[in-house]
Amino acid sequence: MWKREEAAPSVSPSPPVEEPVSKITTRQPTRREGRDVVTIGKSIVIKGELSGSEDLTIEGKVEGKIELKQHILTIGSHGRIRAQIFAKEVVVLGEVVGNVQASEKIVIRDNGMVEGDLVAPRVAIAEGARFRGGIDMQPENGAGATSDEARPTGGGRPAQPKLRTKGGAANGGGQGAANRR
Repeated sequence: MWKREEAAPSVSPSPPVEEPVSKITTRQPTRREGRDVVTIGKSIVIKGELSGSEDLTIEGKVEGKIELKQHILTIGSHGRIRAQIFAKEVVVLGEVVGNVQASEKIVIRDNGMVEGDLVAPRVAIAEGARFRGGIDMQPENGAGATSDEARPTGGGRPAQPKLRTKGGAANGGGQGAANRR
């Protein structure tokens, strides 16, 4: 009979070793750097304003406005966005049609697509990404400003030479130009 008792203790130590490993792997996808991440699934469609105080991953469709000023917004590979976006950081793996403004950075990954203007102190566009629009890389302290004082003169474009006409108007835009035609 004591042979049966020897076989039983050798089997019981193995189950406790496996439990902690499975708990760790299930929690990693839902948290990023100790922060909660909420996911909008592929089948979800939202029309209107979307705001929150958590990091957000969108795999579905959103139309309207997205505002997460102190948090990270990730547009997943299945995400289709037609909205104005305001966030601390924006990562694009899917498609965005609309202007994107971030206080820290905007990243368009290799299969991501953005059609609209980008405003952030740091912008990264990976090889293979698609982008159509303008980029305004403001310093971090002016990223959220919209006043004329925070913008560079000329809208960030090189200065155009001013031409003088008989009427004294620059670039031919005064009455002198209209009278000659």
